Amino acid sequence: MKPIRKAVLPVAGLGTRFLPATKAVPKEMLTVVDRPVVQHVVDEAREAGIEHFIFVTGRGKAVIEDHFDIAYELDRTLQERNKLAAYEELKKDLPKAGQTSFTRQQAPLGLGHAVWCAREIVGDEPFAVLLPDMLSRGCMGQMLAAYERHGGNVIAVEEVKPEETHQYGIVSVGETFGQTFEITGMVEKPKQGTAPSNFIISGRYILQPEIFAILEKGETGAGGEIQLTDAMIKLMGEQDFYGMRYEGRTYDTGSKIGFLTANLAYGLERPDLAGPLKAEIERLLGKA
Repeated sequence: MKPIRKAVLPVAGLGTRFLPATKAVPKEMLTVVDRPVVQHVVDEAREAGIEHFIFVTGRGKAVIEDHFDIAYELDRTLQERNKLAAYEELKKDLPKAGQTSFTRQQAPLGLGHAVWCAREIVGDEPFAVLLPDMLSRGCMGQMLAAYERHGGNVIAVEEVKPEETHQYGIVSVGETFGQTFEITGMVEKPKQGTAPSNFIISGRYILQPEIFAILEKGETGAGGEIQLTDAMIKLMGEQDFYGMRYEGRTYDTGSKIGFLTANLAYGLERPDLAGPLKAEIERLLGKA
């Protein structure tokens, strides 16, 4: 069983849910407290042991590449002004040489197409996919542990209320193994009352490279796009899929409520911010 060394991050999306903020600033560079969303996602993958980060970008996303590069003028200015703590923080976040790759998705043809664009860099080995809108600290570490137990393909799932299942991709539950279970089927945004479970696909995947041959065909699904879920359904006929119940909370920073909630949650966990932030929240709610 080959180890998971590479992660694909599809960052070519237009961020239309956050216009006008994302007209000139990529949605992945919006900050949760003082770190861009995409940096939080890379932190999660790196802590789990991922070695190589593959960004599938689009037009107007060059600032993401700049973020993961050295900024000579900034580094020098910080050192000259003796702001060494900030300088060391930037150094700590910087990937090592050769640990990042960037490839273009020239047209918005769907998540499946974005993943397919990374095929030459991934090569013939299993890989992770992390959706940069979704903040799920510790999730990739749990995913890799599940992969070591089962192999095959692993999808992170979370439970939602039954009346919300029509908004998500849903998996069918087979044999259960503690935190994980066999996936026996998938459906994208089922009609209300028809979902096979209330477990949603939550933005973290471990996939075998055979998925690329299916995506290569360019078959379109919902919205006229090449859907990753459709390709996974076809791969299920040949390989095992497992659901991994994520023990934590995911914040969908692509939605306004999710983004604001993530900022509050992450801010309240910071020792330097928790007290003043809580006081401001209470003041806004009229409790102080």
